[in-house]
Amino acid sequence: MKVSVFGLGYVGLLSAACLTRAGHTVIGTDPEPRRTALTDMGRFLVLDPGLKLAITEAASSGSFRTTLDARSAVLESDVTLICVAMPSNANGSLNLRDFDAVCIQIGSALAAKGDYHLVVVRSAVLPGTVEGRLTLLIEQHSGRRPGHHFGVCMHPVS
Repeated sequence: MKVSVFGLGYVGLLSAACLTRAGHTVIGTDPEPRRTALTDMGRFLVLDPGLKLAITEAASSGSFRTTLDARSAVLESDVTLICVAMPSNANGSLNLRDFDAVCIQIGSALAAKGDYHLVVVRSAVLPGTVEGRLTLLIEQHSGRRPGHHFGVCMHPVS
């Protein structure tokens, strides 16, 4: 299976490493181009034993690569994992700027995709965010219907 991972922080890189070890091909991207560039250089902003080796081996074997082109990441994959960071605003609420931007990018890409696509949320969002925000943004920007042209599910980080 081909998987695109949006967000190359701890959750995204660890998910990518596990998926490549299971035999899947992963395309990683991040709303922050610096993270994508650092990942390409084998430098991570995440400290985790074995993560660097797992990603480096996956990149060498061709089962992991990064791109700055979010559209191609979606078009070249069957499933998209959203793993973007969810920082807090000054008042303690979640800052959904990157999350919204990724949803819009995915929706725009899906407008050009004929195949069914699954979007999996791994980011920590409040209840109702997936159905009330993500699904609506993807639907608006893709012109496609959830459940028919694309699916959405939540796979929370534990």
